[in-house]
Amino acid sequence: MVISCFHCKNSLELDSSPGSRVGFRDSCPRCSSDLHVCLNCEFYDESAHHECRETSAEWVKKKDSSNVCEYFRPRPAQSDSGDGKKKTLSALDDLFKR
Repeated sequence: MVISCFHCKNSLELDSSPGSRVGFRDSCPRCSSDLHVCLNCEFYDESAHHECRETSAEWVKKKDSSNVCEYFRPRPAQSDSGDGKKKTLSALDDLFKR
């Protein structure tokens, strides 16, 4: 699985073998930011209660600092394909031409 560091957006390849996980003290090799943080979690959602969609998780005050949440699941990196964006904008331009 590939994730992105919340701080520097560096892509990181994670070990996908069963039982492997992001450790509580793991950090980004590029910027040294913690990786086991809410901002890198699949459950993080600014619009959710306590900014977390996992209802059993305890509230974490600092979303950008390492925590010991057992529900942490690394958020997969979003593919930021420039081609897809260009195609979408082109299609919209064609649609709204006069």
